[in-house]
Amino acid sequence: MNDNRDSIDFGSNNIQRLFASIFLPTVLGMLFSMAFIVTDGIFVGHGVGSYGLAAVNLIAPIMMLINGLGMMIGGGVSVVAAIHLSQGNTKAARINITQAYGAGVTFALLVALVCYAFPHTVLHLLGAQGDLYGYAYEYYLWFLPTCLFSMVGNIGMFVIRLDGSPRYAMMVNIVMAIVNIVLDYVFIFPCGMGLVGASLATDVGGLVGMGMVVYYMLVPCKTLRLRRIKTTRTSRQLTARNLGYMLRMGLPSLVAEIAVAVMMLTGNLMFLHYKGEDGVAAYSVICYLFPLVYMLIFAVSQSAQPIISFNHGAGNRERVRNTFRFSLLIGTLCGLVVMLVFIFLPRSIVSIFINPSEPSYTIASYGLPIYAMGFLFMAVNVCYVGYCQSIERARAGVFFTMLRGIIFMVACFVLMPVALGDVGLWLAIPCAEGLTTLCIVGYQIALGNKKKDGVV
Repeated sequence: MNDNRDSIDFGSNNIQRLFASIFLPTVLGMLFSMAFIVTDGIFVGHGVGSYGLAAVNLIAPIMMLINGLGMMIGGGVSVVAAIHLSQGNTKAARINITQAYGAGVTFALLVALVCYAFPHTVLHLLGAQGDLYGYAYEYYLWFLPTCLFSMVGNIGMFVIRLDGSPRYAMMVNIVMAIVNIVLDYVFIFPCGMGLVGASLATDVGGLVGMGMVVYYMLVPCKTLRLRRIKTTRTSRQLTARNLGYMLRMGLPSLVAEIAVAVMMLTGNLMFLHYKGEDGVAAYSVICYLFPLVYMLIFAVSQSAQPIISFNHGAGNRERVRNTFRFSLLIGTLCGLVVMLVFIFLPRSIVSIFINPSEPSYTIASYGLPIYAMGFLFMAVNVCYVGYCQSIERARAGVFFTMLRGIIFMVACFVLMPVALGDVGLWLAIPCAEGLTTLCIVGYQIALGNKKKDGVV
């Protein structure tokens, strides 16, 4: 293969066409990943029951942490390597991605070792108790190998897209999803393996995805090849410095995933307190659906990131502003469409996961339209944080991510049920997203007044 790259020039191609050339394969690949998440929920919900759904939801924060670490490293190296490429320093970009993969593998192994060493402590911290504990423990033990596979895959998606091959990144997601879906069905139904089968299907799918990423880096890659790193003292110091900067640039992505984990954990505890185990099962439907919406909007942000970072490094501020505005438009349109679907078809959506005869079905059907009201605000927030990350304004990205996903969200979950009852449980997340959007608008107005170069 002489040139596997798609026809992409981040510095001169038409922004709308350039964005589409990245976004379409990115979102198609993520749609297959979404299909796996939904299908996994369907198979677990109907093959194991609502407690199986709740158990998977309890373990989800671990995957959120791994995804967050992978996206922090991948997002950070993508920003740094894009700037090096815009300045013609290909060697530095190759060194950066090699350092990123090494750090990612190290982090994944550490997380897995801690989880294997202290399983009961971790499960209790995640809220596993009563009848749910046995289900959660069954899934937990077989799920942990996914940590390593997911880490390499997450970093690889950023690197492969930056290397000009978004269609290959799309194929990685598609193949992983198909393997997961097929094995999910086989392991849960014909083999009767329950949650063990669900976790093994995820493991195998992740292993296949990691294999495809490794193959790309060793064989068909064009510019961003792996490079041998020296082990001298000076080289180790430079590696530590580079990793520190990459992690700082990618920190908003980690905080975003931690925020999702906090959202799941806080929501699980609050629903358990107010609505019991049926409430947790109902909330688990939301937690299955949330990544679908988030990934769709995140795909918009990811598609804009290499364009913005490259042109930021090249000093082309007009293309940076235009790319951000376009991504914000597409993101809000995606949020609006999904919001309307969830508002008008809640029972149909919930019935995909939970049998209508179960108490959790009624709880989830009531709450889904209320919860969906926050999608427009989430689109604005995610796109803006992605923009901050892309132009090396990581502190602002971290701040707004903490506002939407931790500070406002926890406060709303604690206070709103007291003030509004059951509806407050479902309004907590939309309210947190809306408050964050107001803060972003205020911050951008203040920044524009101060520097006279605001992007909005």
